Amino acid sequence: MIDEWNLFSRRTFAAAAVLLAVSATSLSAAEKSGTYTVTITQMRYGTLPDNLKAGDTIVWVNKDTVQHTVTAKDHSFDIRIPPGKQASQTLAKAGTFPFYCVYHTTMRGTLKVAG
Repeated sequence: MIDEWNLFSRRTFAAAAVLLAVSATSLSAAEKSGTYTVTITQMRYGTLPDNLKAGDTIVWVNKDTVQHTVTAKDHSFDIRIPPGKQASQTLAKAGTFPFYCVYHTTMRGTLKVAG
């Protein structure tokens, strides 16, 4: 009887340890990524976040009455945003990414993404 109880206790402890490890991994992954909003208004990109990391998401919100883009100079992304709409972008890799609007070339910015 004591041996069965010890076996049950060990299995229960092992299962709890696995669940705790999975929960901790999920929490740390969620903590590592963030979502940021950049509003485009009056023909300008809003303030860009300065603490971006690979895996973060940017929601681009176009509050102007004309279409805009967020187009990387290296062509790694090209996001088209109709007036009054929004689009999301998940940052896939680290680096420095200058971008512009293809319709309004004076609209420019740079995303700095850490690893």
